[in-house]
Amino acid sequence: MKPTLVILAAGMASRYGSMKQIQSFGPAGETIMDYSIFDAIRAGFGKVVFIIREEFAEQFKAIFEPKLAGKIATDYVYQDLAAFTNGYPVPAERAKPWGTAHAVLCCKGKVNEPFAVINADDFYGQDAFEKAAEFLQGQVNDQQYALVGYSLNKTLSENGSVSRGVCTADESLNLTGIKERTKIYRQEGQIVFEDETGTQSLSEESLVSMNYFCFSAGFIALCEERFAQFLHEKGQEAKSEFFIPAVADYFVQSGKGQLKILPTSAQWFGVTYKEDAPGVKQSLDNLVAAGAYPQSLWA
Repeated sequence: MKPTLVILAAGMASRYGSMKQIQSFGPAGETIMDYSIFDAIRAGFGKVVFIIREEFAEQFKAIFEPKLAGKIATDYVYQDLAAFTNGYPVPAERAKPWGTAHAVLCCKGKVNEPFAVINADDFYGQDAFEKAAEFLQGQVNDQQYALVGYSLNKTLSENGSVSRGVCTADESLNLTGIKERTKIYRQEGQIVFEDETGTQSLSEESLVSMNYFCFSAGFIALCEERFAQFLHEKGQEAKSEFFIPAVADYFVQSGKGQLKILPTSAQWFGVTYKEDAPGVKQSLDNLVAAGAYPQSLWA
Protein backbone atom coordinates (compact mmCIF):
# COMPACT_ATOMS: atom_id res chain seq x y z
CA MET A 1 0.00 0.00 0.00
CA LYS A 2 1.37 3.41 -0.93
CA PRO A 3 1.75 5.84 1.97
CA THR A 4 -0.11 9.14 2.23
CA LEU A 5 1.37 12.61 2.69
CA VAL A 6 -0.55 14.80 5.15
CA ILE A 7 0.22 18.52 4.82
CA LEU A 8 -0.53 20.88 7.70
CA ALA A 9 -1.90 23.95 5.93
CA ALA A 10 -4.74 25.16 8.18
CA GLY A 11 -2.54 27.87 9.63
CA MET A 12 -1.85 29.22 6.16
CA ALA A 13 -5.46 29.92 5.28
CA SER A 14 -5.23 33.67 5.67
CA ARG A 15 -2.46 33.80 3.06
CA TYR A 16 -4.66 31.85 0.63
CA GLY A 17 -7.42 34.36 1.20
CA SER A 18 -5.30 37.24 -0.01
CA MET A 19 -4.86 38.38 -3.59
CA LYS A 20 -1.31 36.98 -3.55
CA GLN A 21 -2.63 33.47 -2.89
CA ILE A 22 0.50 31.85 -1.50
CA GLN A 23 4.04 33.04 -1.96
CA SER A 24 5.73 31.86 -5.15
CA PHE A 25 9.36 30.77 -4.93
CA GLY A 26 10.01 28.46 -7.90
CA PRO A 27 10.86 29.58 -11.47
CA ALA A 28 7.31 28.82 -12.67
CA GLY A 29 5.62 30.28 -9.60
CA GLU A 30 5.77 27.14 -7.46
CA THR A 31 5.14 27.28 -3.73
CA ILE A 32 7.33 25.37 -1.26
CA MET A 33 4.41 22.94 -0.94
CA ASP A 34 4.60 22.13 -4.65
CA TYR A 35 8.16 20.88 -4.18
CA SER A 36 7.12 18.68 -1.25
CA ILE A 37 4.33 17.11 -3.31
CA PHE A 38 6.66 16.61 -6.30
CA ASP A 39 9.21 14.88 -4.05
CA ALA A 40 6.46 12.76 -2.47
CA ILE A 41 5.22 11.57 -5.87
CA ARG A 42 8.66 10.47 -7.04
CA ALA A 43 9.36 8.78 -3.67
CA GLY A 44 6.23 6.63 -4.07
CA PHE A 45 3.49 8.33 -2.05
CA GLY A 46 0.04 7.61 -3.41
CA LYS A 47 -2.11 10.38 -1.97
CA VAL A 48 -1.81 13.87 -0.51
CA VAL A 49 -4.23 15.08 2.16
CA PHE A 50 -4.36 18.82 2.79
CA ILE A 51 -5.49 19.98 6.23
CA ILE A 52 -7.05 23.40 5.68
CA ARG A 53 -9.82 25.64 6.96
CA GLU A 54 -13.13 24.92 5.28
CA GLU A 55 -13.81 28.56 4.40
CA PHE A 56 -10.79 28.55 2.08
CA ALA A 57 -11.47 25.17 0.50
CA GLU A 58 -12.74 26.38 -2.88
CA GLN A 59 -9.83 28.79 -3.42
CA PHE A 60 -7.34 26.17 -2.26
CA LYS A 61 -8.73 23.48 -4.55
CA ALA A 62 -8.70 25.90 -7.48
CA ILE A 63 -4.95 26.33 -6.97
CA PHE A 64 -3.97 22.68 -6.51
CA GLU A 65 -6.49 20.48 -8.30
CA PRO A 66 -5.64 21.51 -11.90
CA LYS A 67 -1.91 20.89 -11.52
CA LEU A 68 -2.17 17.66 -9.49
CA ALA A 69 -4.95 15.99 -11.50
CA GLY A 70 -3.73 12.64 -12.81
CA LYS A 71 -0.45 12.87 -10.87
CA ILE A 72 -1.51 11.96 -7.31
CA ALA A 73 -4.81 11.38 -5.47
CA THR A 74 -5.92 14.34 -3.33
CA ASP A 75 -8.21 14.74 -0.36
CA TYR A 76 -9.09 17.50 2.06
CA VAL A 77 -9.57 17.62 5.82
CA TYR A 78 -11.03 20.65 7.57
CA GLN A 79 -9.63 21.60 10.95
CA ASP A 80 -12.41 23.12 12.99
CA LEU A 81 -12.40 24.20 16.65
CA ALA A 82 -15.47 22.11 17.44
CA ALA A 83 -14.08 18.90 15.86
CA PHE A 84 -13.61 15.99 18.28
CA THR A 85 -14.35 18.12 21.34
CA ASN A 86 -17.32 15.86 22.19
CA GLY A 87 -19.36 18.69 23.59
CA TYR A 88 -16.49 20.31 25.49
CA PRO A 89 -17.22 24.07 25.60
CA VAL A 90 -14.71 25.97 23.45
CA PRO A 91 -13.66 29.21 25.21
CA ALA A 92 -15.40 32.18 23.60
CA GLU A 93 -12.10 34.08 23.28
CA ARG A 94 -10.39 31.18 21.49
CA ALA A 95 -9.58 31.89 17.82
CA LYS A 96 -6.37 29.86 17.42
CA PRO A 97 -6.70 26.26 16.14
CA TRP A 98 -6.05 23.51 18.71
CA GLY A 99 -2.66 22.65 17.21
CA THR A 100 -0.91 20.14 14.96
CA ALA A 101 -1.94 16.94 16.79
CA HIS A 102 -5.58 18.07 16.62
CA ALA A 103 -5.07 18.63 12.88
CA VAL A 104 -3.92 15.01 12.55
CA LEU A 105 -6.91 13.87 14.62
CA CYS A 106 -9.17 15.60 12.08
CA CYS A 107 -7.89 13.01 9.55
CA LYS A 108 -9.80 10.24 11.36
CA GLY A 109 -11.73 8.23 8.76
CA LYS A 110 -9.86 9.86 5.85
CA VAL A 111 -6.40 8.42 6.48
CA ASN A 112 -6.39 4.67 7.15
CA GLU A 113 -2.91 3.81 5.86
CA PRO A 114 0.68 4.68 6.91
CA PHE A 115 1.28 8.40 6.51
CA ALA A 116 3.85 11.16 6.81
CA VAL A 117 2.94 14.58 8.16
CA ILE A 118 4.79 17.79 7.25
CA ASN A 119 4.47 21.55 7.51
CA ALA A 120 3.18 23.31 4.40
CA ASP A 121 5.81 26.04 4.36
CA ASP A 122 9.02 24.05 4.96
CA PHE A 123 11.28 22.69 2.21
CA TYR A 124 12.41 19.21 3.27
CA GLY A 125 14.37 17.91 0.26
CA GLN A 126 14.18 14.80 -1.92
CA ASP A 127 16.27 12.59 0.41
CA ALA A 128 13.84 13.18 3.28
CA PHE A 129 10.88 11.91 1.22
CA GLU A 130 12.82 8.86 0.05
CA LYS A 131 13.77 7.97 3.65
CA ALA A 132 10.18 8.48 4.82
CA ALA A 133 8.64 6.44 1.98
CA GLU A 134 11.05 3.56 2.59
CA PHE A 135 10.17 3.51 6.29
CA LEU A 136 6.42 3.78 5.68
CA GLN A 137 6.42 1.00 3.09
CA GLY A 138 8.49 -1.50 5.06
CA GLN A 139 9.01 -0.72 8.73
CA VAL A 140 6.18 1.31 10.26
CA ASN A 141 3.71 -0.40 12.59
CA ASP A 142 1.65 0.53 15.65
CA GLN A 143 4.72 0.10 17.88
CA GLN A 144 7.24 1.85 15.62
CA TYR A 145 7.01 5.38 14.29
CA ALA A 146 9.71 7.71 12.98
CA LEU A 147 10.78 11.28 12.52
CA VAL A 148 13.12 12.62 9.86
CA GLY A 149 16.14 14.11 11.62
CA TYR A 150 18.11 17.03 10.16
CA SER A 151 21.65 18.12 10.99
CA LEU A 152 21.27 21.34 12.97
CA ASN A 153 23.73 23.14 10.71
CA LYS A 154 21.36 22.58 7.77
CA THR A 155 18.38 24.26 9.46
CA LEU A 156 19.64 27.69 10.57
CA SER A 157 18.60 31.13 9.36
CA GLU A 158 21.09 33.86 8.49
CA ASN A 159 18.53 36.45 9.57
CA GLY A 160 18.04 35.67 13.25
CA SER A 161 17.78 32.97 15.87
CA VAL A 162 15.62 29.86 15.49
CA SER A 163 13.92 27.35 17.80
CA ARG A 164 14.58 23.66 17.21
CA GLY A 165 13.64 20.39 18.86
CA VAL A 166 17.07 18.87 19.58
CA CYS A 167 16.87 15.06 19.63
CA THR A 168 18.69 12.53 21.77
CA ALA A 169 18.76 8.87 20.74
CA ASP A 170 20.16 5.48 21.70
CA GLU A 171 22.72 3.56 19.62
CA SER A 172 19.93 2.19 17.40
CA LEU A 173 18.71 5.74 16.65
CA ASN A 174 15.55 5.26 18.70
CA LEU A 175 14.49 8.61 20.12
CA THR A 176 15.06 9.03 23.85
CA GLY A 177 13.99 12.68 24.07
CA ILE A 178 13.38 15.99 22.30
CA LYS A 179 14.46 19.18 24.04
CA GLU A 180 13.06 22.40 22.63
CA ARG A 181 15.94 24.87 22.37
CA THR A 182 15.05 28.47 21.64
CA LYS A 183 17.33 31.25 20.39
CA ILE A 184 19.77 29.08 18.40
CA TYR A 185 22.20 31.01 16.21
CA ARG A 186 25.79 31.16 14.96
CA GLN A 187 28.33 33.06 17.02
CA GLU A 188 32.05 33.24 16.17
CA GLY A 189 31.89 30.10 14.04
CA GLN A 190 29.96 28.03 16.60
CA ILE A 191 26.29 27.16 16.96
CA VAL A 192 24.99 28.32 20.34
CA PHE A 193 21.68 28.57 22.15
CA GLU A 194 20.51 30.73 25.02
CA ASP A 195 18.56 29.59 28.06
CA GLU A 196 18.09 30.73 31.65
CA THR A 197 21.65 29.58 32.50
CA GLY A 198 23.32 31.59 29.73
CA THR A 199 24.82 30.74 26.34
CA GLN A 200 25.84 27.17 25.52
CA SER A 201 27.23 25.53 22.39
CA LEU A 202 25.58 22.81 20.29
CA SER A 203 27.18 20.35 17.89
CA GLU A 204 26.90 21.18 14.18
CA GLU A 205 25.65 17.62 13.63
CA SER A 206 23.01 17.61 16.38
CA LEU A 207 19.88 15.94 14.99
CA VAL A 208 16.80 18.13 15.14
CA SER A 209 13.13 17.61 14.36
CA MET A 210 11.58 19.83 11.68
CA ASN A 211 8.09 18.39 12.20
CA TYR A 212 8.41 15.62 9.59
CA PHE A 213 6.88 12.52 11.18
CA CYS A 214 5.97 9.03 9.93
CA PHE A 215 3.08 7.16 11.56
CA SER A 216 0.73 4.23 11.17
CA ALA A 217 -2.98 5.09 11.17
CA GLY A 218 -3.00 4.02 14.83
CA PHE A 219 -1.41 7.34 15.76
CA ILE A 220 -4.70 9.09 14.94
CA ALA A 221 -6.48 7.07 17.64
CA LEU A 222 -3.71 7.99 20.09
CA CYS A 223 -4.26 11.68 19.23
CA GLU A 224 -7.96 11.24 19.99
CA GLU A 225 -7.19 9.67 23.37
CA ARG A 226 -4.67 12.38 24.31
CA PHE A 227 -6.86 15.24 23.03
CA ALA A 228 -9.52 14.41 25.61
CA GLN A 229 -6.81 14.65 28.28
CA PHE A 230 -5.50 17.91 26.79
CA LEU A 231 -8.96 19.48 26.89
CA HIS A 232 -9.40 18.40 30.50
CA GLU A 233 -6.07 19.98 31.50
CA LYS A 234 -5.68 22.98 29.18
CA GLY A 235 -8.88 23.40 27.21
CA GLN A 236 -9.85 26.65 28.91
CA GLU A 237 -6.55 28.35 28.09
CA ALA A 238 -7.08 30.68 25.12
CA LYS A 239 -3.72 29.92 23.46
CA SER A 240 -2.76 26.40 24.60
CA GLU A 241 -1.95 24.03 21.73
CA PHE A 242 -2.00 20.28 21.28
CA PHE A 243 1.19 19.42 19.38
CA ILE A 244 2.36 16.29 17.53
CA PRO A 245 5.69 16.10 19.47
CA ALA A 246 3.77 15.96 22.77
CA VAL A 247 1.76 12.92 21.60
CA ALA A 248 4.87 11.32 20.10
CA ASP A 249 6.74 11.85 23.38
CA TYR A 250 3.86 10.26 25.31
CA PHE A 251 3.99 7.29 22.90
CA VAL A 252 7.66 6.73 23.75
CA GLN A 253 7.65 7.61 27.47
CA SER A 254 4.58 5.46 28.23
CA GLY A 255 6.26 2.44 26.63
CA LYS A 256 3.73 2.09 23.80
CA GLY A 257 6.51 1.92 21.23
CA GLN A 258 9.61 3.50 19.72
CA LEU A 259 10.18 6.50 17.52
CA LYS A 260 13.07 5.96 15.13
CA ILE A 261 15.16 8.87 13.88
CA LEU A 262 15.72 8.75 10.12
CA PRO A 263 18.76 10.98 9.50
CA THR A 264 18.63 12.86 6.21
CA SER A 265 21.39 14.51 4.21
CA ALA A 266 18.87 17.08 2.92
CA GLN A 267 19.20 20.81 3.39
CA TRP A 268 16.09 22.24 5.07
CA PHE A 269 14.93 25.76 4.37
CA GLY A 270 11.88 27.86 5.10
CA VAL A 271 10.74 31.39 5.75
CA THR A 272 11.31 31.93 9.47
CA TYR A 273 11.84 35.65 8.80
CA LYS A 274 10.56 37.64 5.83
CA GLU A 275 14.22 38.34 5.01
CA ASP A 276 14.64 34.59 4.39
CA ALA A 277 12.44 34.72 1.27
CA PRO A 278 15.14 35.77 -1.25
CA GLY A 279 17.43 33.02 0.09
CA VAL A 280 14.66 30.41 -0.34
CA LYS A 281 14.12 31.54 -3.92
CA GLN A 282 17.86 31.42 -4.61
CA SER A 283 18.14 27.93 -3.08
CA LEU A 284 15.37 26.64 -5.34
CA ASP A 285 16.92 28.33 -8.40
CA ASN A 286 20.22 26.59 -7.56
CA LEU A 287 18.51 23.18 -7.24
CA VAL A 288 16.74 23.68 -10.58
CA ALA A 289 20.02 24.77 -12.20
CA ALA A 290 21.70 21.63 -10.82
CA GLY A 291 18.99 19.45 -12.38
CA ALA A 292 17.42 18.33 -9.07
CA TYR A 293 14.03 19.72 -10.21
CA PRO A 294 12.60 20.65 -13.62
CA GLN A 295 12.25 24.28 -14.62
CA SER A 296 8.48 23.88 -14.27
CA LEU A 297 7.32 21.17 -11.85
CA TRP A 298 3.91 20.51 -13.38
CA ALA A 299 4.40 21.41 -17.03
